Amino acid sequence: MIDEVNDPSLPNERGTNKMRAMVYDTYGMPEVLRIEEVDIPVPKDHEVLIEVHAASVNSWDWDLLRGKPFLTRLGGFRRPRYRILGADIAGRVVAVGVTVTRFRPGDEVFGDLSGSGWGGFAEYVCASEEALTPKPARLNFPQAAAIPQAAVLALQGMRMKGELQKGQRVLINGAGGGVGTFAIQFAKLHGAEVTGVDSAEKLDMLRAIGSDFVLDYTKEDFTRRGHKYDLILDVVGNRSVFAVKRALMPGGTYVMIGGPLSRILLALVAAPLYARLKRMKLAVLVHKPNHRDQMVWKELVESGQVLPVIESQYPLSEAAEALRHMGEGHAKGKIVIQMKR
Repeated sequence: MIDEVNDPSLPNERGTNKMRAMVYDTYGMPEVLRIEEVDIPVPKDHEVLIEVHAASVNSWDWDLLRGKPFLTRLGGFRRPRYRILGADIAGRVVAVGVTVTRFRPGDEVFGDLSGSGWGGFAEYVCASEEALTPKPARLNFPQAAAIPQAAVLALQGMRMKGELQKGQRVLINGAGGGVGTFAIQFAKLHGAEVTGVDSAEKLDMLRAIGSDFVLDYTKEDFTRRGHKYDLILDVVGNRSVFAVKRALMPGGTYVMIGGPLSRILLALVAAPLYARLKRMKLAVLVHKPNHRDQMVWKELVESGQVLPVIESQYPLSEAAEALRHMGEGHAKGKIVIQMKR
């Protein structure tokens, strides 16, 4: 049952019960994506129907598009489990299920739909109310859409796994993407000294958002410089755990967020051994959408202490190109797809 005043079976602004969405039916590169008219979804009792204004692109979208690594095919071995990608969205509530208590039609929200069916690269999407948070009033929809997954990963990596403390020396490997740009701002806010590692074209941006030191990974290997850090947050996993250990203070913490599956598995195997030897703390962060953590970022951006870094915005018709740009590793911060201009 849904709110009858905002029944999604009523025509949309174009006078139809259809919406535009970026869909795909087979794994591959962005060429397999296409714009298609599909039915506007109907929310279940615990769900909210959202008119999507903006959605941001994450590396997880890129992995699901290609079906690589192989674990991304769980639930969809031969064909994608979800026809419509997109987890991070911002928009306006159109209708609510009968058991929904936190939101009403007209509310502006943002959230991470990776735990409730994806579908953000479309004009409308349904999501569990638990996946959503009221949109920060001072942000526009594209800025709000840039927050959920990347910011929560940065927070969980820094605070929960990394146990960030004032005065620590922190290195962020792969600092120029969505997770890294949030992590830099969070670490500086909490009194850490930050070194950001990425490609040369991103270094000026890293300095601009607060990184104390920057390294071009194509010219310098941070594991061989002789500098040691209390906390290393690794977004890209382009160095082995044994190499990373050289750059850690005794008892320091290494948090792996992304990277090749082989290195993630190696880190998982090595973690108990290093913990017993007390030489370093090693953790692999598994993404967990979390409303409470989204609220942390909502408060930070509303107070002006942190702002999302957005490199570019694409219309829905160019979502395939947005994914290609992100997948090639060139994005400085976040890439956003706008459904409405």
